Amino acid sequence: MCGIAGIFHAETPKPVDPARVERMCDALVHRGPDGSGVWTAPGVGLGHRRLSVIDLEGSPQPMHSIDGRCVIVFNGEIYNFRELRRELEASGARFRTSGDTEVILAAYRRWGVDCLARLDGMFAFALYDLDKRALFLARDRFGVKPLFLAPLADGSLVFASELKGLLAHPLLRRRANPQAIDAFLAWGYVPDSHAILEGTCKLAAGHFLWAEQGRALPEPRRWWDIDFSDRSKGSEADLSAELLHLMREAVQSRMVADVPLGAFLSGGVDSSSVVALMSEASAQAVRTCSIGFDVAGLDETSHAEAVAQRFGTKHTARRVGHEDFAEIDALVTMFDEPFADASALPTWRVCQLAREQVTVALSGDGADEAFAGYRRQVFHAGEERLRSLLPEGVRGPLFGTLGRLWPKADWAPRPLRAKSTLLALAASGEEGYARGLSATTPEQRAALYSEGFSREIAGFRAEDELVALMRVAPARSGLDRAQYADLAFWLPGDILTKVDRTSMAVSLEAREPLLDHRLVEFAARLPERMRVRGGTGKYLLKRCMERYLPHDILYRPKQGFVTPIAEWLRGPLAGEARAIASSPVVAESGMFDPSALARLAEAHIAGRSDNSRLLWQLLMLEKSLTRLGISA
Repeated sequence: MCGIAGIFHAETPKPVDPARVERMCDALVHRGPDGSGVWTAPGVGLGHRRLSVIDLEGSPQPMHSIDGRCVIVFNGEIYNFRELRRELEASGARFRTSGDTEVILAAYRRWGVDCLARLDGMFAFALYDLDKRALFLARDRFGVKPLFLAPLADGSLVFASELKGLLAHPLLRRRANPQAIDAFLAWGYVPDSHAILEGTCKLAAGHFLWAEQGRALPEPRRWWDIDFSDRSKGSEADLSAELLHLMREAVQSRMVADVPLGAFLSGGVDSSSVVALMSEASAQAVRTCSIGFDVAGLDETSHAEAVAQRFGTKHTARRVGHEDFAEIDALVTMFDEPFADASALPTWRVCQLAREQVTVALSGDGADEAFAGYRRQVFHAGEERLRSLLPEGVRGPLFGTLGRLWPKADWAPRPLRAKSTLLALAASGEEGYARGLSATTPEQRAALYSEGFSREIAGFRAEDELVALMRVAPARSGLDRAQYADLAFWLPGDILTKVDRTSMAVSLEAREPLLDHRLVEFAARLPERMRVRGGTGKYLLKRCMERYLPHDILYRPKQGFVTPIAEWLRGPLAGEARAIASSPVVAESGMFDPSALARLAEAHIAGRSDNSRLLWQLLMLEKSLTRLGISA
């Protein structure tokens, strides 16, 4: 795992200062503490920071192709590099190293940009072709590895694994993107379609950019997409056998490393499944680690310990408490952009714990998106069935009126908190799912904005992007479209961003075997009854793993990596909640109505409503904008 950065002049091949590229890379030293390198030529400069995992001494970067005509900097891992190497050697290719970086170079020399379809792995890379005077930037299918881009006033394009790499360039403007702020408050993260700085963007998952000197910069092009429009045929037994085969291959391919390797273990279905298959494939005890909480109802460590005992792992566990809030500024530094998934704190802690023992850790991320494991997906499938029974002309007025009249009772038992469900049923399936996935509604955000900021984002509504994405999804059903949105929007924006930044902050490589693209493509073709049955998701996955895991692990209610932030903001962190209203950046920048922020905090502290998620978002926004030194 590594960090990359670079500068490219598209229209005029101006000289590139190697020291400038080096400074951009130095900002990414946490991603690659084991080595660094810079290469420049007229109009281009590539830089690299290395975390050694495979071929520890033999694959320095930037790396030249064996004929010297291409140069690459690469962040990630290619899991099928040995198979690709054998295929390329059979066609005459020669290699000087035993790692995966040189395989990408040889694959590009053989197949051009079509080499991407042959790569099984997580990656973001920049490859410069000296003969074509072209820069080839690419990102993996799901967006496991990040890549930020920004065109600058001098005509150059700068890129880096993290925003902090771009911030090291003196020409980068530091003005907040108002649409990104609205999107952040809608979702709790800045999605791949935006970046917090105006003029900055992210190369989207499954896309590449081909830029030639002497020509204007083109738009990125999609090279892969997940397709839910087909359906597999076969018995449950046959599909289960195929699923197990794919999961075994995915886990085993990600256990290849020349450094110590382990796994995160929460005690849930997904991480427990990964640990079970790792233990099956390993002659040595698997190293596992987990994090718990100081709130008993949210602590899963007993389940993790039960799985660890079942498979004889070398297990360690720690707990996170409200005192860990003191590290919030470290989280802000990791993410650069505002990021309000409160589970980032325990994720960082479990990465720290893992790094004490290993350099590579496997996770269970991706299974909920691929196999319909989220409760919201199951609810959406049921809501879509109800929508199909009532004409829109009846459904909209009926449920819309009920939803507006129903009280917002955060304190009540879940069955009585029907307001959001009724409002969702009044809308289209896409609108309803966007409402269910979002952290705040457009109405809630509008109530917080100042008149000036509302005018500045007039015509923009963050939810519209998700609605449009779902409407063009290659899908058959509402469940398909919901899963497509989670894989294409939520996964790279939230889950994978969280794991990448928290793991790289401690120089740990995190791998996601359940995001093997062949496994996800298999899941996307499953009939709905193999994904959702009896009101619960991940049906086939759970049935498949019954031979490995006990019933109480597979079928207990899904908990997720939940942080007790609501309790903390009413108790030891209440002062932080109240301080948001008087924060110089949030309250005095002109974006928000300070009195609305104060009412929001007091209502939460008094227990009249649960505003913890929004308060946490505002807190992270304030700290992020302060650190970046930007204003609206």
